[in-house]
Amino acid sequence: MTDQELYRLEREFCSFGDTVHYVKEPKIFRSSEGSFVFDSSNTPFLDLQMWYSACNFGYKNKKLNDALIDQINTLGQLASQYLSEPKILLSKEISLSIQNSFNKKGRVHFNVGGSQAIEDALKLVRNYTGKNLMFAFMGGYHGRTLGASSITSSYRYRRRFGHFSDRAYFHPYPYCFRCFYGKKLDNCDFYCLKMFERLFDTEYNGVWDPKTSECEYAAFFIEPIQGTGGYVIPPKGYFEKLCKIVKERKILLVDDEIQMGFFRTGKMWAAEHFGISPDILTFGKSLTNGLNPLSGVWAREDIINPDIFPPGSTHSTFASNILGARVGLEVMNLVKEENFEKEVNRKGKLFLEGLEYLKKKYKTIGHVEGLGLALRIEVCEDDSFTPNKALTDAILEEGLRGNLEYKGKKYGLVLDVGGYYKNVFTLAPSLYITDDEIDLAIKLLDKLFSKLSV
Repeated sequence: MTDQELYRLEREFCSFGDTVHYVKEPKIFRSSEGSFVFDSSNTPFLDLQMWYSACNFGYKNKKLNDALIDQINTLGQLASQYLSEPKILLSKEISLSIQNSFNKKGRVHFNVGGSQAIEDALKLVRNYTGKNLMFAFMGGYHGRTLGASSITSSYRYRRRFGHFSDRAYFHPYPYCFRCFYGKKLDNCDFYCLKMFERLFDTEYNGVWDPKTSECEYAAFFIEPIQGTGGYVIPPKGYFEKLCKIVKERKILLVDDEIQMGFFRTGKMWAAEHFGISPDILTFGKSLTNGLNPLSGVWAREDIINPDIFPPGSTHSTFASNILGARVGLEVMNLVKEENFEKEVNRKGKLFLEGLEYLKKKYKTIGHVEGLGLALRIEVCEDDSFTPNKALTDAILEEGLRGNLEYKGKKYGLVLDVGGYYKNVFTLAPSLYITDDEIDLAIKLLDKLFSKLSV
């Protein structure tokens, strides 16, 4: 069936509510492999978003695909009320990974998607603390189910669905390029943290009872590096200080690793970079490399043990599904076998050097930054600061045309847009991206900025 025939059918039969029509006709792709997706003309598109970091290990990863096929042919379906070896072994591997990283013993609880993992984290917090109010960050994204929307800062995800009485208290994230308070990092002395700590000075600030030393808010949901918010990386020392503030006030810390986990940042968990010691940690996306949806939540033993969180506390038909668990177990084997920490950091440094070259060349690139292979390009006006959404959209659409010539061959470029002003390209290439493919990415970005930065 041709692309035009598919577009006609989509306009007639498909809800636009379950996908995103950022362009009039979203691109139709036909196949994928490694770092590339291919359209109906077999034009290769270098993918720098990898399904929002759900495919860290590349398309058609043979080891992971073979594990899925073997499981389908062995025991492909199993109700989640029963046990399977993949589920138990995967729980063990994730628990031991987190214990190794943060020196805390806990247990793993599975669900299907990232939003559902957040929902389960909210249930764990409420069950443990008896409270239903949360702290979260401006620019934070934790999902679009009703509970997850209440701790996601963007009002546009809530506006169609009535009143959210449990909406989080949103504190400014340390987005130093565009500081909420207009400060500069070199002399601000973490002013944003001081503003947060002032909430606990007196009962009249509305969250704290100094007589009982009790906070009305149960937990702080964080992304160590903001995902949809634009891959914003916090300054050194910030999270160590924040953790101290919340721990002293017995506020739980929930670490959302759904987008940044599994070596996206050069470490298994992004929190390892910042001295964060989570009480609860959520994960998903690349746990199965996008092959079969599976997400989960890890929590400290005292928060999640069966005496406090008994069977049936939460449930989904496809939670801990055996196909996802088998692929997840293979992913955990993969990260033990290969030196992703070394290679991701090396490749990230090489990629960032290319982005810094582009920043020097184009005034319309106001800021670039990266940690591992989580990288950002902030697109601006010629003043290198004012957000330029129009140019961002134009570059995105031009990349999807598949008409970029390099060494006598046509390519396309798949980019993802995020950021507070939707003017940031958030780059999440395959962790297996080659040096030549990184060079290709810089060359294609160069062509796009050269053509459209006028």
